[in-house]
Formats: sequence, structure tokens, C-alpha cells
Amino acid sequence: WLVIAVGLVRAYLARGSYHGLYYSIEKPLKFFQTGAILEILHCAVGIVPSSVVLTGFQVMSRVFLTWAVTHSVREVQSEDSVLLFVTAWTVTEIIRYSFYTFSLLNHLPYLIKWARYTFFIVLYPMGVTGELLTIYAALPNVQKTGLYSVTLPNKYNFSFDYYTFLILIMISYIPR
Repeated sequence: WLVIAVGLVRAYLARGSYHGLYYSIEKPLKFFQTGAILEILHCAVGIVPSSVVLTGFQVMSRVFLTWAVTHSVREVQSEDSVLLFVTAWTVTEIIRYSFYTFSLLNHLPYLIKWARYTFFIVLYPMGVTGELLTIYAALPNVQKTGLYSVTLPNKYNFSFDYYTFLILIMISYIPR
């Protein structure tokens, strides 16, 4: 995740603008976010004492946003909302992994502990806002192209509307 942070800063300094920074970190983002699937396995086998279900939802929602939305709908890659969720994810993961590393070394600096339990107040709504705005920005293209949709009639007598699915995903963000 530090690679992504450095990539964002370097691209910003080179361009003098935050627009279109996604392209500078696209490959490492896909690599690290897809690699996070291993975290689910780590929970399942007991390496990490976290809930498999909660970790699974968090990781798979990010993998979904990375691949099924941002990768698949190229038009959203230049949206500011992508930078919003990527920045939130990056800062969150740098803090989280620093926390885990220092905890394993039995030398947890107060600043890291404070950041771990305080920054989420800003980072969580920032990430959720970026995610929702990115999905929303993808909707017109998904509706126009029929991306990932399956229409009737077909030999399986099955239909799937990705546009509606994305709307349901957005609704699922509403706390119960």
C-alpha cells in the first residue's frame, strides 16, 4: 500500500493535478487489492483472529469495486470519486499494517495506535462516499452497454441486470 501512496504522490507532483491519478496506480491497486483475498484465508485457518465473514465482505467488496466497477467501466477511472476511495483505502491499510507490524514486535507507538482507532472517523465515510459515487458514475455506461447483463430469451431461461444489481449494491450500503 505504500507503493500506491508513493505512486499517487509522484504522479500528483509530476502532473500538478489530482485528476486522472488512477492510471498511475492501477496495476499495484489491482495487485494488492486482489492479493487481499489471502486475508480471508488467513482468518479461516486461524492465522489472524478476525471474523471470516466480516473480513470476506470487506475484502470482496473492495475486489468487486476494483475489478467489476472501476476496471470494467473505463469511463469512471478518471472520476474524482475513484481517487477518494483509493486514498481512503491506502491510508487505512498503511495504518492497519503498521499497527499489526508494531504489535507483533511488541513495540506499538502511541501515534500508530491513536491513528488506528481515530482516522476511521474520516476515512470510513470518505471511502464509502468514493465507492458509492464511483458506482453511481458507472450506472449510465452499464445501462447503455448492458455490461454483464443477460437478457431473455436464452437457453438457460435466466436473466440478470447488472445495472439493477449495482443499484442494489448501493442500497446495501444503507445501515440497518
